[in-house]
Amino acid sequence: MASYSVNERAVARARQLIDSRQYVLESKWGDVQPSADDENTYLESHSFDEYGEWHLGLTEGANDDTKARYAFVYGDFRRLHRSGLIACHYRAAEWRHKEVELAAHELLQYLDRPRS
Repeated sequence: MASYSVNERAVARARQLIDSRQYVLESKWGDVQPSADDENTYLESHSFDEYGEWHLGLTEGANDDTKARYAFVYGDFRRLHRSGLIACHYRAAEWRHKEVELAAHELLQYLDRPRS
């Protein structure tokens, strides 16, 4: 089984998206989750660093500048999806990737906090 560390740049990007209200609170993740074709299209005009900012996990031992390096996508490459964070949290918990699970949980709490 692969091991993952938290992608701190992705956490920062997610917080930035939340702060700028670039999120979707209600969506069906299965309908909006990026497909392999969506990922390839995004990479045609963006760097791997930008691509990585949409993934909460970094695959240990995977080469940089490969899609395999990044895991636990939380958005559609335009906006953060609450359902994407929930999916990250669930999958990380299911496979016992505690650091990623906690990062997703903290982002959910940050998203759901009361706003004035």
